[in-house]
Amino acid sequence: MSGDGVDTSKRRFLIAATTVVGGVGAVYTAVPFLASWMPSERAKAAGAPVEVDISKLEMGQMIRVQWRGKPVWVVKRTEEMLQALPDLNDQLRDPDSTDPQQPEYAQNVNRSIKPEILVAVGICTHLGCSPSFVPEAIPQPYDAHWKGGFFCPCHGSRFDLAGRVYKAVPAPLNLEIPPHKYISETLILVGEDRGVA
Repeated sequence: MSGDGVDTSKRRFLIAATTVVGGVGAVYTAVPFLASWMPSERAKAAGAPVEVDISKLEMGQMIRVQWRGKPVWVVKRTEEMLQALPDLNDQLRDPDSTDPQQPEYAQNVNRSIKPEILVAVGICTHLGCSPSFVPEAIPQPYDAHWKGGFFCPCHGSRFDLAGRVYKAVPAPLNLEIPPHKYISETLILVGEDRGVA
């Protein structure tokens, strides 16, 4: 105690305690306020890129992921599947992918960055149904010379294993190829272009 009867240690303790409580209160007030500036989880999920692990994807298999509310297919094509693609050109509406359904780096016969991996939005370009994956190159009721691909059960549209649309079907365009890039040998980032860091 000092000579004037004031306990300065209690005063210091009360000032420190008040400062700590005030600081904690300020943090509790600031966090929700600052968080309100951030996009919601729903908004982030709506446009956020999606990471796809293809390390366990086997030849001839397909996995599905969700990006921007759309199904995205990732197919690992066999050598036989790839060799059949050029043979179908005369049966396809846009065999050279000149219509803008893909990024420039996927404007090739495989419609992909790596020939064996197809990344495509799984929505028919006719009325938005989701086609079935029919990879076997065996006769089908809708195509006696089927080489594998995607068949839309809603209205009969057919796409080859590069997502290119056949002639004389309701779908007007090839399947969309979303922007994507490889971030490692076994990880694909769907939603970001290859040229973007």
